[in-house]
Amino acid sequence: MTTRAALLDIASHLPDTVLANDELAALYPEWPAEKILAKTGIRERRIAADGETASDLAFHAARRLFAQGRVSAAQVDFVILCTQAPDYILPASACLLQHRLGIGTHAGAFDVNLGCSGYVYGLSLAKGLVETGAARCVLLLTADTYSKYLHPLDKSVRTLFGDGATATAIGIDSRAAGDGIEPIGPFVFGTDGRGAPNLMVRAGLFREPRSADSAREHEDASGNVRTDEHLYMNGAEVMAFSLAEVPRAAERLLERAGLAREAIDCFVLHQANRFMLEALRKKMKIPEDRFPILVEHTGNTVSSTLPLALEQLRGEGRLAPGTRAMLLGFGVGYSWAGCLLNC
Repeated sequence: MTTRAALLDIASHLPDTVLANDELAALYPEWPAEKILAKTGIRERRIAADGETASDLAFHAARRLFAQGRVSAAQVDFVILCTQAPDYILPASACLLQHRLGIGTHAGAFDVNLGCSGYVYGLSLAKGLVETGAARCVLLLTADTYSKYLHPLDKSVRTLFGDGATATAIGIDSRAAGDGIEPIGPFVFGTDGRGAPNLMVRAGLFREPRSADSAREHEDASGNVRTDEHLYMNGAEVMAFSLAEVPRAAERLLERAGLAREAIDCFVLHQANRFMLEALRKKMKIPEDRFPILVEHTGNTVSSTLPLALEQLRGEGRLAPGTRAMLLGFGVGYSWAGCLLNC
């Protein structure tokens, strides 16, 4: 009998600290709170505390997943952590979480250093592990604390990004396999490393170690202040990349699945910001009721935006059994990926 992987359950954890637009507007007088909301669709975002790491957030998300009762730590035999904010250069944070969560030593564990495409990549890895028999229950964690990479006076990114984590269990599908429908898949991927400089923390590791030069502040033409040790985003270039590649990825995915656009009940895209998502929705000609925008209270949580959206949509009954969703993640790298999720 063919083994099929399915999404078993999902949970999330957000830090306690809320950073609202009113607080940011006090730093950027030319950007009042309502202007930030109008430009980004974001009203507030969560920020990790000093000393609180991405793995801490992932730990709490996993604990919440286990508390929901569908999956236990004892069942997990593989841990995948998608993060760009590891605790240490080495070891992998996934190894630390295996121990901290009480998962057996028979389990595999590794980190994936990807951003906004990372959840879809993680689903593909988990699916492969389950369907080849290498694992029976994969714990896919996403966690990032981009706030720690942002200069306080760089409004171009500080208004967008928030911190958070999710935990998804992927295991053996208990439904009959005779319908020929994959619960997860097919997938498409893409990479264009030429775009790397447009979304980057340049200094701090081995190519460009921290130095007096890397710590020097500079101000751009829009009044944003940063150093080479902080996140830089070329918003115009990232927007152009997204508008070019995301619709193409969606068409490739439909072609691979042999489906028409009308067969997709819900298009769930990386929740970057409302402006970008509205531009993509219009270019892809998708009705508003099939294209959720869910950034208002979390902002852009990088690898966690897709699973956060899935958790909310499932809770609202918008991804009921029998519905089909398209997931599309895209961003830093440049890296992008898409898959179908048959609920």
